[in-house]
This record gives sequence, C-alpha cells and structure tokens, in this order.
Amino acid sequence: MLIGELAAECGVSTRSVRHYEKCGLLASERSANGYRVYSPADAETVRRIKALLNVGLPIATIALLLPCVVDASPRLDPCADLIATLHAEVARLDSQAAEIARCRGLITGILERSTA
Repeated sequence: MLIGELAAECGVSTRSVRHYEKCGLLASERSANGYRVYSPADAETVRRIKALLNVGLPIATIALLLPCVVDASPRLDPCADLIATLHAEVARLDSQAAEIARCRGLITGILERSTA
C-alpha cells in the first residue's frame, strides 16, 4: 500500500509516517517510480507506534520498546532493558504530574484570592 493509504488506515498523517521512517521505527520499500510502498505488517507497526505515543512515550523510548510490543493495545513482552526503561518513563511522568499539580495550585490560589 502507498503512504496515503497506510496513513488513512492507521489514522495518522503521511507526515507522521515519514517521521516514523526517518526515526528508524518503520521501513518502506520503493516502487519503480520511487513511491514508498508498505505492507500490512507495516500498518500494525504504525498502530503500535501510535498506541505508545498515546500513552506519552517519546520516540526515542518507543524505538527501544517497539521490538517488545506484541499488539496495539499496547501489550509488551518483557525484553532486555524493558523494565528499566518503563521505570524511567514512570519517573518522568511522575515529575510532570507534580509540576502540573504545583501549577494548578498556583492558579487555584489566584482564583480564590480574586473572588474573595
């Protein structure tokens, strides 16, 4: 299938597909006219990438985890360094959550003072 077909089937943009390929997460064949051609397996890979992005993982982490992904749920099989990588991601998300809570508290305080 061509890049537009792959993107439409997976609910992503063609720009995203090109980005995934540039980052080494996806590979395409080239037709005689130079168009990218993808297989049905590539569609599953894009679905897996999309699922991992949706849970907040950065592309660099996805590159490490993608070989361990079993399906687009995303369900993972433990593989080398998987647990340590996921612990690091949880710590990163915890840090972001703490900063969001701090900012929310500041805004709430401003609102409380302004309505008093």
